Amino acid sequence: MFLKHIDLIKGLYYNKTASLNDLSIYTGRSIPYVTKGIADLMKLDIVKEVGIRASSGGRKPATYSLIADTGFILSVAMNQFLTRIVIVNMNNEFVGEVQEFELKLGDNKDAIHSLIACIKAVVVNSGLAQDKFLAIGITMPGFIDAFLGNNLSFLKVPEETLVTYIAKHAGLPVFIENDSTAIALAEQKFGLPIARNNSMIINLGWGVGLGMIINKEIFKGHSGFAGEFSHLPLHKNGKLCSCGKQGCLETEASLLAIEAKAAEGLKQGQVSSLLKYDTVSADNIIDEALKGDAFAIKIIAEAAYFIGQGLAILLHLMNPESIILSGKGSVIGKLWLSPIQQAMNEHCIPHLTTYTQLAVSNLGNNAQLLGGVTTVIENLYKLNPQANISEPT
Repeated sequence: MFLKHIDLIKGLYYNKTASLNDLSIYTGRSIPYVTKGIADLMKLDIVKEVGIRASSGGRKPATYSLIADTGFILSVAMNQFLTRIVIVNMNNEFVGEVQEFELKLGDNKDAIHSLIACIKAVVVNSGLAQDKFLAIGITMPGFIDAFLGNNLSFLKVPEETLVTYIAKHAGLPVFIENDSTAIALAEQKFGLPIARNNSMIINLGWGVGLGMIINKEIFKGHSGFAGEFSHLPLHKNGKLCSCGKQGCLETEASLLAIEAKAAEGLKQGQVSSLLKYDTVSADNIIDEALKGDAFAIKIIAEAAYFIGQGLAILLHLMNPESIILSGKGSVIGKLWLSPIQQAMNEHCIPHLTTYTQLAVSNLGNNAQLLGGVTTVIENLYKLNPQANISEPT
C-alpha cells in the first residue's frame, strides 16, 4: 500500500485535488511520468478521477485525488500533561473524534507504557483493520533525534530506540518529531500562504516553541535541535526554567507562567471572573480572556509582550517574511497581536518590522495533530526506500 509514486501521493495529499500538469509542476517530473504514475495508482485503487477543470483553451484537464479510505494515519500529539490522538484518512480528514488522555511526561516511569496503551486502544476502538494504517506520527516536546528515532528528554527506553520500542508493541511503523517542528510543517502545508517560504512559527504552549521555515525547507540546525526559542535568556528574574537555567523566556511567557501569575494575582486579591474556579488552569484563563475578563487579558498581554521581545531578536537574525502564532495558545487569537507588535516595534529596526507579517494560525489547536500526519507523509519513502529510485524521470 502506498509504496509506489510517493512523490505523486504527497502532491495529491497536500493539494487535495490536482491535474496532471499540477502534479508535474509540484514534483518536478515530466508529464509522461506523471501520466503513467497516476494510471498505476488508479489501477491500485489509491487514486480516482474527481472531475474536469474549466479550461482557458484546449482540452479540459481531468483532476485527481487520493481515495480517502485506502489508508489511515494515526496522529499522536503530546504535550507535558495531555496526549491527543486522532485517525486521519488520505484526504486529510479526521475520522471520528479526537481522543484525549491525561499523560504526564516528566518524572513518570510508566509514561511509555501508558502511551502505547492509549495508541492500541484508539486503533482497536476504531474498528479499522490494523493493516489499513500506514504509520503512527508522534509529535512531542523535548530534544528529538528524528533520524535515530529518540527523544533525549522524555520517554527513554533501554537498549533500543523509542520508535523501535513503540513500533514493536503497537504493531505499526512509527515516526517522531519535535512538536514545534511538526507544527511548522503543518503550517507550511495546510496553513496560511504566508507560512510557505520564509516563516517563523511560534508554538504557544507550556513552553514557547519555534519551528523555522527557510527557503521553503524546515530548518533544524546541525544537530537537529534548532528552535529553542523558549530558552532565550531574556530575564533577570531569578526564576528557574524547566531546562535548569534561570531567566529564560519560558519563565515569563509560557502557559505555565501565565497560570502561575494568575494564581498569584488572585491570592493577592485581584478581582476577576477567574475566582469562580477552584484551581485556575490555562484553559480557564484563555476562556475568561476571550469573554473579556480584564485580569486574564492583562496577564496574556504581558506574556505576549515578552514574546515580542524575543521575536525582535529573531527578526534581526532571520528577517522572515512572516511570523505565525500557532499551537494550543493560539486560540486566544488577536489578543496576542497588539502587545507582540508593540514589543517588536520598540525593539526592532523599523525596516525589519515593516516587511514581516504577523498573523495568528488558522489551524487552531489542530496544528500539532496535522503536524503528526505531515511527519508520516514526509517519511512515506522510508516504508519502501526503493519506491521511486528506479522510476524514470
